[in-house]
Amino acid sequence: MTTNHRVPNRLVKEKSPYLLQHAYNPVDWFPWGDEAFVKAKAEDKPIFLSIGYSTCHWCHVMERESFEDAEVAEVLNRYFVAIKVDREERPDIDHIYMSFCQAMTGHGGWPLTVILTPDRRPFFAGTYFPKRSKYGHPGLMDLLYRIWDAWKNRRDELEKSSIEITQAVQSSVLDSTQDQLPQETIHDAYKELKHFFDPVYGGFGKAPKFPTPHHLSFLLRYYAATGEEEALAMVEKTLDGMYKGGIFDHIGFGFARYSTDQKWLVPHFEKMLYDNALLTIAYLEAFQATGNYRYAEIAEKVFTYILRDMSPVEGGFYSAEDADAEGIEGKFYVFDVQEVKEVLGEEDGQLFCKYYDIQPRGNFEGKSIPNLIGVSLADLEKDQELKERLSLCREKLYHYREQRIHPYKDDKILTAWNGLMIAAAAMAGRILDNIAYIHAAKKAAGFIMNHLVNEEGRLLARYRDGEAAYLAYIDDYAFFIWGLIELYEATFETIYLEKAIGLTRDMIHLFWDEKEGGFFLYGKDSEPLIVRPKEIYDGATPSGNSVATMNMLRLARMTGDRELEEKAMAQFYIFGGNVKENPNAYTHFMMAFLFANMPTKQVVIAGERGKEDTKRMLAELDRRFLPFATVIFNDGAEALHRLVPFVKNQGRIGNTATAYICENFACNIPTSDMAQFTKMLAASHKLKER
Repeated sequence: MTTNHRVPNRLVKEKSPYLLQHAYNPVDWFPWGDEAFVKAKAEDKPIFLSIGYSTCHWCHVMERESFEDAEVAEVLNRYFVAIKVDREERPDIDHIYMSFCQAMTGHGGWPLTVILTPDRRPFFAGTYFPKRSKYGHPGLMDLLYRIWDAWKNRRDELEKSSIEITQAVQSSVLDSTQDQLPQETIHDAYKELKHFFDPVYGGFGKAPKFPTPHHLSFLLRYYAATGEEEALAMVEKTLDGMYKGGIFDHIGFGFARYSTDQKWLVPHFEKMLYDNALLTIAYLEAFQATGNYRYAEIAEKVFTYILRDMSPVEGGFYSAEDADAEGIEGKFYVFDVQEVKEVLGEEDGQLFCKYYDIQPRGNFEGKSIPNLIGVSLADLEKDQELKERLSLCREKLYHYREQRIHPYKDDKILTAWNGLMIAAAAMAGRILDNIAYIHAAKKAAGFIMNHLVNEEGRLLARYRDGEAAYLAYIDDYAFFIWGLIELYEATFETIYLEKAIGLTRDMIHLFWDEKEGGFFLYGKDSEPLIVRPKEIYDGATPSGNSVATMNMLRLARMTGDRELEEKAMAQFYIFGGNVKENPNAYTHFMMAFLFANMPTKQVVIAGERGKEDTKRMLAELDRRFLPFATVIFNDGAEALHRLVPFVKNQGRIGNTATAYICENFACNIPTSDMAQFTKMLAASHKLKER
């Protein structure tokens, strides 16, 4: 973003980092709102809608090429009303117009470019457009002139087209095909993932290759439910492949958004909070499932990055870091042989270059992305002296790299993405016995409850620079509730369970479709748009419907709330027709379906907080991968008994910590014996047949 054009446009008053990046464009940008639509109607102009986000590489390219260009600005300002939207602040707007783009062009992406009538109906869409035709893309200038000509001379045709397209989009985004979801769909999801699995480098498909952590979490649960060893092997191969590749930042830690190639070498260098949260959960669960400390160490590295670089003092977590530095994608992250040797010295420099693939000719545009693709992790882990030496080299290179100009950091705090990181941090604290992670999760949850709730108790979506804004969406509620459930299981502080239950009730009230079922994307008290969509597809993040379904099942099992269980079970019929057609596109939803189909395991530990016998039992739980279990800690508190009445009679026996384990609606004899407790936890139940 340049400020050579010193006169700011309306975006200068916004809080969104993305909108502020465009505040000094010569384009007369409007934020989404009545002012823009009133102007479009009054002046009889079409709307040029541009949607993106602050760390989007091609959004930056289009800004430099077009939106900072006086000639483009002159055409936009004369013939259109131009609106900028941050997709991370307004996922509702983005979802609707992205659906239109995908329906019209067969693909989508950002920047998203849509032309609307003044009453918000779309009639043209695309993604990136250069100023002049190149890369096989039509030029923006030619496009704007053609659209204006059509607007003036073929208005009836455009109006008719916009009505037809709007109706089609309304139908598609509301298309939840109701049908029974057979149990066989669980196995179908596994078979599809197996079909697309890359046995050489891990992951699914060829290139570009996305982490899609919920695929891995589903496979871990499938392994736990069926004993299918190949499901576990696919997870391990993928987790190792991603870590070894350049998609992992081996100098400063944390995962980039995705890999542009098959072997995870060249990332799209932006780092997103949600990817790091979901990937950390996958690594933590793999550690529990395998006992391989490599996965614990990788999770700890991610948290080193998150707590160091993405955690504001006041609480919460920042959203993202850009791919670009100094206008060049990846510049911050790459090295050449000479500078590595200058920092480390000849001997250590040569050693580091050998292991981390720092080549004389480079592996990325003349320089090198550090990676371990050609290295055996098992062999490296056996040589502790070598491992420590490389670690010291990495630390020196990190401090050297810190002197470079950093990529831009998007410092807004999003409720949804914070919910995912709260879940990850709470799990990490519990599984890795690290109080610092739990403290970070509690601090972030406290921040949301204190700063992202309005006077009516309504959750809000975004906080930045002292301002909380936008009524929260289904993802905000579902992801934050997930975080609160994990935080309860990490701390057993009743306030988190109570808040999770209360927000779930609010979520049902605000988002549930009373006619057809399922959760809408935005609440009934939100700004009405041309359509009120529902989403079940588990993409870069799982859908709000998928996470909400799992949350309701877990809370129902924890509290005995049959109404929540019935709501969750209804989801499998409401979206069953969609899901069974392509189950590998709904793997978080399939996790919930698997949870519902597995024999239940409800664990109540009755004990005195902080006593050694209680801590031993909880530690035994924490080290095990028990994805189909729920855990309640009964310390006799009245607040807990109000939320979970059935535990009132499940107290300590003989003044010692006592475990109550109920499986498939039958309870074992309570025990205080650690050997018996361990034996009951180890008892394995496979996927039941209907």
